[in-house]
Amino acid sequence: MKVQTRVLPMVLALFAVIAVDGCRRTPPPPPEPTVTVDTAAERRAREEAERLERERAAAAAAEARRRAAADSAERARAAEEAARRDSEMLRSVVATAIGFDFDKSDLRDDARANLDAKVPILLANANVTIRIGGHADERGSSEYNLALGQRRAAVAKRYLVERGVAEGRIETTSFGEERPVCTDSNEGCWSQNRRDEFEITAGGPMLTRPRS
Repeated sequence: MKVQTRVLPMVLALFAVIAVDGCRRTPPPPPEPTVTVDTAAERRAREEAERLERERAAAAAAEARRRAAADSAERARAAEEAARRDSEMLRSVVATAIGFDFDKSDLRDDARANLDAKVPILLANANVTIRIGGHADERGSSEYNLALGQRRAAVAKRYLVERGVAEGRIETTSFGEERPVCTDSNEGCWSQNRRDEFEITAGGPMLTRPRS
């Protein structure tokens, strides 16, 4: 009986400690309020963002196409301009005159070099035809100079034909002393008048550069 009397106060004291400790603990937080989500608004915002992204992508693609077209047109213009300049240079080579010594129709070394430069251009442009006009200075009779001019044109034609240019593509004529480029009566002028001139008569708007 005495044992029970001693145990009972101890049990009561233990319960008192537990109760006091429970009171000291922080109560749990209240539950968070439920947030109502506007799914329709979210969908509209997402669709608007997607629409803006599609428009941005379409604008970027259109700008890229515009730039590509502009670049292509610029390259085409540059290529056309380069081809035009190249053709003018080739025409200039074909049209370059050759000179002769007084009362001669023999080809000088510089005349052969000039003709050699014409050959590959004429071979690369088979549709081109030319006319070679022979000229003389004022000394001698008109008849003699007309015949001399013809011989000078003929020798240049023969040189080109021997190197592969079709004979039918080359016409020759003589102007004798009738078309001087210089009218003074001195050697400086006479040397300019003793010449063969070369004229493209067909197929020459755009010449093609010979292949290497």
